Amino acid sequence: MAEVQDLEIQSPAQRAGILSGDNIVSINGNPINDEIDVTFYSQSPILELVIKRKGKILEKTIEKDEYEQPGFTLKPFKIKQCANRCLFCFVSQLPKGLRKTLYIKDEDFRLSFQYGSYLTLSNLTPEDKKRIITQRLSPLYVSIHSTNDEIRRHMLRNNNAAPIIKEIKYLVKNKIKLHTQIVLCPGFNDGEDLKNSINDLYKFYPYVNTIAVIPVGLTALGNKKLRPVTKEDAVDALTIIEKAQKKFSKKHGDYVVYGADELYIKADINFPPLRNYGELHQIENGVGMVPQFIEKARRFRKHIQPSNSKIIAITGISFYPYLNKFVQRLIDKYGFNITIIPVENLFFGQSVTVTGLLSGRDILRALMGKIHENDILLIPDVTLRNGEDIFLDDISFDFIGETLKVKTILIESTFEGLIHALTNIKQQGEGLDPSQKAHNDNLTN
Repeated sequence: MAEVQDLEIQSPAQRAGILSGDNIVSINGNPINDEIDVTFYSQSPILELVIKRKGKILEKTIEKDEYEQPGFTLKPFKIKQCANRCLFCFVSQLPKGLRKTLYIKDEDFRLSFQYGSYLTLSNLTPEDKKRIITQRLSPLYVSIHSTNDEIRRHMLRNNNAAPIIKEIKYLVKNKIKLHTQIVLCPGFNDGEDLKNSINDLYKFYPYVNTIAVIPVGLTALGNKKLRPVTKEDAVDALTIIEKAQKKFSKKHGDYVVYGADELYIKADINFPPLRNYGELHQIENGVGMVPQFIEKARRFRKHIQPSNSKIIAITGISFYPYLNKFVQRLIDKYGFNITIIPVENLFFGQSVTVTGLLSGRDILRALMGKIHENDILLIPDVTLRNGEDIFLDDISFDFIGETLKVKTILIESTFEGLIHALTNIKQQGEGLDPSQKAHNDNLTN
């Protein structure tokens, strides 16, 4: 049973008399728990609903076109929590005193299917597995870490975790595709274990569609038993990955396994060409994001006129060289007055160098004395909590502009997002309100 939160005006559901606050018990006899159930069981043009309204059970009939949705959304479902205590868990590395929602450790196959969240498959019930297969909830995103169960259980700190190969076999036997990741922790799952894990997962190709190797992220409060990935660690891991890529691509024309961008940065090795990343299935996991930016910057030929204002943009330490190189081209070719400020992460620790984990405090600290009242500040949206105008440390987006007394623009964290913002500043005559937000409109090169 799930509660209706919103109704579309003149939707089939509204015409049938469904109201906000109604609890959907079943559709065509199928129990309803969440939006996925609604989508799956709403394919018929006639939907017989059992609802609960103020304690009373009612029946409603929705008539609609075959591929039309009923037209209501449900309140968010209760997220299944993670029972693991991973050595490298980011939630456990957060400082105290933040919002309670930041400390939620999710392990929910529905979030994996809907949003690409990674799960370990350690809390799936028989009913969950049956539902995944019945509703074809594919692809799923799975954290493997090691195919050696002893090593994996130690890393998860969960002695009851099911054998990972057994879980994968069940899913791929039922034609569920998986995108997998290995969080590389030196001294635990590197070297021979990394090599073995890659080869073990490759045996299930193409249902194990991709394997991403991600260096462990450690904050200042991280587990002292772990050490960060060094240049030597990164080089060794990429050597293993590239050897596997050659074998896999020769056989299938598909590289299958990929190193995260951060591995190449740590190793100080040039990125492979973008074409080597295939369909970029794990770009949100930091795999291919920088190569995509580099390729788009290389191909960029559009003429954009510079504004009269000085523009300041912020980024994390690791992405700074790549963004700054492109911006220097805009300065030299078009005469832009733009400065990129790399922001050091003191909130989580200096070893954290990605843009997405910058705090409001660190952004303010980096900009003090470097930005002035008539400047325009560009802030990438990846620094904010999903769906909120708040940074990880509870500083609001508006507070940044108000404190620095500058116009602030929230831009999509893509190449197109940057170009769109620069174009809009000029087109709108720079008469922007503080905290105006610019979004990507799918500009093409």
